[in-house]
Amino acid sequence: MTEFFIEYGLFLLKTLTILVAIVVIIGAVTLVSKKAVHHDGLEIEDLNKRYRMMANAVKQAVMKKEAWKKEAKAEKIRAKGDDRSDTKPIAFVIDFKGDLKASAAASLREEVSTVLEVARPDDKVVVRLENYGGVVHEHGLAASQLSRVREREIPLTVAVDKVAASGGYLMACVANKIVAAPFAILGSIGVLAQIPNFYRLLDNHGVDFEMIMAGKHKRNVTMFGRNTDEDREKLKAELEEVHTLFKAAITKYRPHLNMDQVATGEHWYGAQALGLGLADELKTSDELLLELAADHNVYRVSYKMKLSLQRRILANADALMNRIDTMNWRRRFESRLPR
Repeated sequence: MTEFFIEYGLFLLKTLTILVAIVVIIGAVTLVSKKAVHHDGLEIEDLNKRYRMMANAVKQAVMKKEAWKKEAKAEKIRAKGDDRSDTKPIAFVIDFKGDLKASAAASLREEVSTVLEVARPDDKVVVRLENYGGVVHEHGLAASQLSRVREREIPLTVAVDKVAASGGYLMACVANKIVAAPFAILGSIGVLAQIPNFYRLLDNHGVDFEMIMAGKHKRNVTMFGRNTDEDREKLKAELEEVHTLFKAAITKYRPHLNMDQVATGEHWYGAQALGLGLADELKTSDELLLELAADHNVYRVSYKMKLSLQRRILANADALMNRIDTMNWRRRFESRLPR
């Protein structure tokens, strides 16, 4: 009986030891994951590998079995001899899909910072940009993130497949080279303010609107009060000031542009934009990246912001409003397409 209890005690001790070890391991993994959470948002995709895998999938489907076996064997040999660390320069690819508030600028900041930490002078940065424009200061900040690449003298290419208008073009013009698809929309170098006014509606229903200001021009044109010609003139002057800054920013990077011709608020399609100097080459981003993959290691760099549940709910609501606003802006451009 004593021997039984001794063996049972040893069994319990071993079990307890194993459980403690498991708890320690789980705790260590959890601690490491918590420490790494600030880096979890960074994603790196090897586009060369992706293109090869897609090509091999097609080859395997269309080639005869024996021919595919030889091709697969040759591919393995090529893959083993592919030194990706030193022999080729790197092309870093960043995607920016804008909204009215340029909310992707927060991720762009992290992506640019990451690339600048490792980029060499012979490397390149390609930004695939889709942006209808929006709030001035937000897009100005996004453009400033791209200017960090220019200041480091790393060649920057912006590829526009669909649209880079207004604040979107403010970002695009920072690039050493702008590549646009034939029907991409570029330009819209202007400033716009659209404000509904409900004064007469409120007045007809006997509703007074009070606005108390300290500072003569704290607020000029308002949605609910009576607007005067002086208010409108002040707002117009402010828009002209922003337009002047907008044109100066574009001239800094593309001094050859005829600003009297292109800074009218109009937009142009790829071929027209090329003729005006708003773009440098007609090509889709897909063509550009496939060309780069021939003599560069091409990596897509993306950073996804980590948000709490509350911030995610607020962000989703804000994104819905931005989507509605963006749809209205898209109609402004697409309504001019021939039917």
